[in-house]
Amino acid sequence: MARDRTPDPIPDAAAGRRLRVRRVVGGVIALGVLVFLVTLALIPPLVIGPMIAGPITFERSYAGEDFGLEPERVTLRTADGLELAAFAVHVPAPKAVVVFASGTHNPSVTAFFGHAAMLADAGFASLLIELRARGESDGERIGLAYDEVLDLQSGVAHLQARPDLAGVPIVAYGLSLGGATAINAAGVTPAIAGVVSLSAFSSWADVFVDNMGLPEPLASLQRAFVDLYLGITYGFERRDLTPRRQIENLGGRPALLVHTRGDGQVPFASFERLVARAPTQVETWVREGDAHLVVADGAFLHPWEDAEYASVVLGFLERHFGEASPAR
Repeated sequence: MARDRTPDPIPDAAAGRRLRVRRVVGGVIALGVLVFLVTLALIPPLVIGPMIAGPITFERSYAGEDFGLEPERVTLRTADGLELAAFAVHVPAPKAVVVFASGTHNPSVTAFFGHAAMLADAGFASLLIELRARGESDGERIGLAYDEVLDLQSGVAHLQARPDLAGVPIVAYGLSLGGATAINAAGVTPAIAGVVSLSAFSSWADVFVDNMGLPEPLASLQRAFVDLYLGITYGFERRDLTPRRQIENLGGRPALLVHTRGDGQVPFASFERLVARAPTQVETWVREGDAHLVVADGAFLHPWEDAEYASVVLGFLERHFGEASPAR
């Protein structure tokens, strides 16, 4: 049988060059994608790492006596063994005890003494907790509303241990990270009877990505890397310990969410996410402008000077906790 002597085709030089070009382009694209993903993965530890390093020393703290108060200095112990500085403002037969918590780096919770004075005049006692890794409290790391839940729970335990406060409702009241902590703590602590939350984030990953201003789907991709870093840092078992999830656990308890529409630190999108998941009884108040502290004209230290703010806050507390506790 005759052999097939058809010669092999001569390689097409142009096709070979095209193949090499495609391989080079593909390699460059793959390398670019890898570099991009590595960059996104490195952003959270590079940005958040220094942010959560403590302890935080405040440039300014305040004394209760400057607001006509005689607070009791108390020391709280958290479930993970930290000692926290706290200040109790007593009133006779209080309608409720309001537990205050402040933000990520400032101000000191002692800036809430003006609020405590205003509430005392209305028959509400207060407990101001300096959160971990801040001021005189123990701790080396900011907890981004994960660890600080333990701080509020230590305050709740302290109040529950006092016979003179038996049956008195406990209300968590926080600003920024403190507002997020108030929601988280209420979600996992049934003894918290209500919440007032100012300028809270819906989750730390949300506020981180919102402030980057990334379009979707890049925002979702960056959020995934932030969640990964937070899981490694604070524990993946706590992934649901975020305000946008814990607000669903309020049940029928009252809450007041406050935000300014132009907030430059915690964008308004966080407030919208919280409202979307909140039970129907949760009340809201929105102000125009950019005021992370909410109060007008720098009146945070003297909140009664902002009549609208004082009316909203006191009105909420009176509606839900205005019945004075029985005399003891």
